[in-house]
Amino acid sequence: MPQSYTALLRRPHVVAALTANIVGRLPNGMAVLALTLLFRHQGVDFGVVGVLIAVYGVGTAVGGPVLGRLVDFYGQPLVLVCSGTASAAAFVVLALVPGAPLAAAVPVTAAAGALTPPLESCLRSIWPTLVADEQQRETAYSLDAALQEVVFVAAPLVVMAVAAAFLPMHAVVATALITVLGAGAFAALRPVRRWRPVPRTANWLGPLMEPQVRRILVCFVFVGAALGALAVGAVAYAEESGSRDLSGLLLSANGLGALVGGLAYGAVRVPLPAAERFRILLIGLAAGYLPLVLLPGVPWMIVLAALSGVCLAPALACTFLLIGRLAPRGTTTEAFSWLVSVFTCGNALGSALAGAAADRAGAFGTFVLAATVTVAAALLSLRVGGRRKGAEPAAAPAGGVSAAAAESRDEPSSRG
Repeated sequence: MPQSYTALLRRPHVVAALTANIVGRLPNGMAVLALTLLFRHQGVDFGVVGVLIAVYGVGTAVGGPVLGRLVDFYGQPLVLVCSGTASAAAFVVLALVPGAPLAAAVPVTAAAGALTPPLESCLRSIWPTLVADEQQRETAYSLDAALQEVVFVAAPLVVMAVAAAFLPMHAVVATALITVLGAGAFAALRPVRRWRPVPRTANWLGPLMEPQVRRILVCFVFVGAALGALAVGAVAYAEESGSRDLSGLLLSANGLGALVGGLAYGAVRVPLPAAERFRILLIGLAAGYLPLVLLPGVPWMIVLAALSGVCLAPALACTFLLIGRLAPRGTTTEAFSWLVSVFTCGNALGSALAGAAADRAGAFGTFVLAATVTVAAALLSLRVGGRRKGAEPAAAPAGGVSAAAAESRDEPSSRG
């Protein structure tokens, strides 16, 4: 293991925080599949299933920033435990009340999504508390982004194993149990309990008042759209190749590329400021997607799918660092939640547009779309800077590092 990761994992509470958080985030990858299996087992038509899954996704996207703002006001344990309990209760209701009318299923499904504990945002908010050194903190962000790929590989396997051994309703109940237990385990950690919100400027926009944050979020709408288009494109390419099972292999290769890229990014040093690295990584992401339009044979397509993912986790890690610096004081958790939400919305938008592109031009159309949106993200990133206008260095508050104080350490020696 590279020395940077060894040093990071030896720090107090880091392993416990990562473990509890990653396990607690498994429902993020379990819920859609578990709910789809449940609704189909209950005899719900595919059209209605699609509506319910969309409702769940919209609930997640809308609820994330709201819960993030509550965390910034009231601290992490209270919000995590309450939201985790409420989301788990909604999952249990869906599992144990089969055949509920659509008018009842829609609000319960929306609640399950909207009340998803903001574990991702909370972990990223406490990294400055766990790791004071900014270079080592970006290694932590890299590991966080890389391990996120593990969530989306392991979660569907858990759902399928439980559903096969029992019934789809048990997979939904398992999602509920992991939701509440994961949120509770993370909330019980000492650094989480000791983390304190810092005073913030009264403004209903929260982190969105900062132009640089808005620019980063817009970039990630396009990055999310690329992943949504890639998912549809993988299916279209597999069908054109005569093997539907190939789609899963292509997406797994993309996830593996992201995992390798994230781990490598956290292990090396790039002597460039974070904003410049951000731009280079998004350009690299676009460069990775462009060759997909060539639609080579299956072996080469698997290689290209892996290469297209290499810059994703590093770009996320660099983004986490920038968001932590640029978000106005007292709005960091909400800012991270907005990042998750816009990424989710972009993913849904990309999937919808890719479906239309596939109908018109097959796999080629979907990959042209994916490449186009990544190029758009790269071009937009050219306007992202690494400093918040008018920020002044400030002393670190109890329980964390202020955005302004962290911002003053934008050194070229930051770990990349």
